Amino acid sequence: MKIEKIGVIGAGTMGNGIAQCFAVAGFAVVMQDLSAAALERGRAAIETSLARQVKKGALTEAEAADALSRITTATELTTMADRDLVVEAIVERLEVKTQVLKQLDAICGAQTILASNTSSISLTQIAAASAHPGRVIGMHFFNPVAMMQLIEIIRALQTTDEVAQAVTEVARAIGKSPHASSDSYGFVVNRLLVPFINEAINCVHEGVATPQDVDAMMKLGANHPMGPLALGDLIGLDVVLNIMETLCQGFDDPKYRPSPLLKQMVHAGWLGRKTGKGFFDYPG
Repeated sequence: MKIEKIGVIGAGTMGNGIAQCFAVAGFAVVMQDLSAAALERGRAAIETSLARQVKKGALTEAEAADALSRITTATELTTMADRDLVVEAIVERLEVKTQVLKQLDAICGAQTILASNTSSISLTQIAAASAHPGRVIGMHFFNPVAMMQLIEIIRALQTTDEVAQAVTEVARAIGKSPHASSDSYGFVVNRLLVPFINEAINCVHEGVATPQDVDAMMKLGANHPMGPLALGDLIGLDVVLNIMETLCQGFDDPKYRPSPLLKQMVHAGWLGRKTGKGFFDYPG
């Protein structure tokens, strides 16, 4: 199963990062989003990221230009028709992902691999919506995509061995380290990481310590490069809440109950870096 042509659905932070990684590795990429403005922002983000890599010496100016030339953008989902692999990086909601998957079933050939960048939703549930569930798999990239080496490869119960092998190989081809997780809510990283962030939020909610002290203690006492609250701000507190709700509902276990403060901050629109305010302020 040869993968040459890539489709990426969603031009947001994860989508444009995924498109960039494939393009830098030499793959032809179509990045699709319903909004032309979102595509413009996504392409601008890729240009900025590539320029940063040139400045660091990771790429030459010619290599960056070549990578950018391999990325085309489109607002129509029909542009996915000739792709060998389509990676969706859209909102973390099962009903939205399955709706797009059904559309792709009608657009793409039966051999096209359909991968989801879901961070917590059951791949078996997602695959069940497809007419060809054996071709559905999880490719969970991490933010910032250009820098983070891990891709969690998550097989649905229905995923074929051939699809799993092809996706593992293409992950290595773009310079990433693929590691397999079975289909369990949150998989490995977020099942461990997000409850940790949630408990740090509870420490603030209960008045145990300030956000500054919580993060300082975890950096100084546990040798973490970033405190859990700053990490939550980086991920996006809305994403943290979505994952906690998925874990809580999926496992039917109150230990995954989202912190009341986390809910309040999301309701207030204080989502972290992307809104300029979370547990810390991000001017500009």
